[in-house]
Amino acid sequence: MKRILLSCVVLVGLMLLPSAGQSQIPGIPGVNADFMSSLAKALGGANPTQTAGAAGSIFGLAKSRLSTGDFDKVAKVVPGMDGLLKAAPAATGTVPATGLDSLSSAFTKLGLKPDMVSKAIPIITEFVSKGGGKDLGKLLANVLK
Repeated sequence: MKRILLSCVVLVGLMLLPSAGQSQIPGIPGVNADFMSSLAKALGGANPTQTAGAAGSIFGLAKSRLSTGDFDKVAKVVPGMDGLLKAAPAATGTVPATGLDSLSSAFTKLGLKPDMVSKAIPIITEFVSKGGGKDLGKLLANVLK
């Protein structure tokens, strides 16, 4: 009887553990932990909220520049994409910044230095390349120039 009870406790405990490679960022289920860790490191040790907001800002810009079909391909290889997009800071001001300037503004709102944009983009494009192939990574990189 004790063995059965112990087995059940162990099984329940294992089920409650996060899946390997999954993030525990509040409100963003399914985000790849390895990806977020690499991005946080590139951002100089950014916290999870900053990291998710930075990724969301970059993917948001890509979404505005890619066709719906192409962005869907990117989103397919990035677990938690909807949550990342929601984590991006909202644009404010009378004249919205465009292009990479919008990323600098978003990074500043997140408490990150604007020059971190150039460090984050290669991490993001590399992750997309690994999941979706070189061509998809190049497509994303081209719209983030």
